[in-house]
Amino acid sequence: MGAADDANHRHEEASPLLPPGGGGGGGKKLHQSPPPSPPEAAKCCADGVPVVMGEPLGAPAPPRESWNSGVLSCLGRNDEFCSSDVEVCLLGSIAPCVLYGSNVERFAARPGTFANSCLPYTGLYMLGNALFGWNCIAPWFSHHTRTAIRRRYNLEASFGSFEAFTKQCGCCHGLVEDEGNREHLEVACDLATHYFCHPCALCQEGRELRRRVPHPGFNGRSVLVMTPPKEQTMGRGM
Repeated sequence: MGAADDANHRHEEASPLLPPGGGGGGGKKLHQSPPPSPPEAAKCCADGVPVVMGEPLGAPAPPRESWNSGVLSCLGRNDEFCSSDVEVCLLGSIAPCVLYGSNVERFAARPGTFANSCLPYTGLYMLGNALFGWNCIAPWFSHHTRTAIRRRYNLEASFGSFEAFTKQCGCCHGLVEDEGNREHLEVACDLATHYFCHPCALCQEGRELRRRVPHPGFNGRSVLVMTPPKEQTMGRGM
């Protein structure tokens, strides 16, 4: 019996399927190596955009820009567009239909859109004044232009960004973090601005567009401005 036990013991040691020292009678526990940890997410950049596990991460949205002038800045700013700002203020006070048509024509960057915007606005303007005594219908038609201007140039809402507002008051973080809800709030703010401060809103949009977009009637041509020569005096040399 002793020879048979020795033969079995040597067979177990020589078996490639058993770990070394793994005989059945020793009562020793087999030490298994832990499973390899999963590889870390590969991080790299593709065209400057961070990529993790082959999926590009969304780049942070660029910060909102401020309007060139405030809603209540009726006369605009004291810069090279000051004369244009005075013209915009007069049109917004006397003929808002003309200013609205001019804004849409400049924003669309093609001639011919003035009449398509000015005439419907004029009809709504006259209807509101005839039925209610003030221009309360045309703002529902014109506030979409303000939303389009704000989206194209990535501008803040009328009275600042909602992000800054929520940081100051400490509320409504859930509404601001969701992009869809924030856009609905900003569209409502555009409507409220046109409804309660309609002439001022039109003037602000006119000042913004005249600083950003040339009039489509120029067709990209440069305008030559002739200035009279300065008065010359003749002096006697010493």
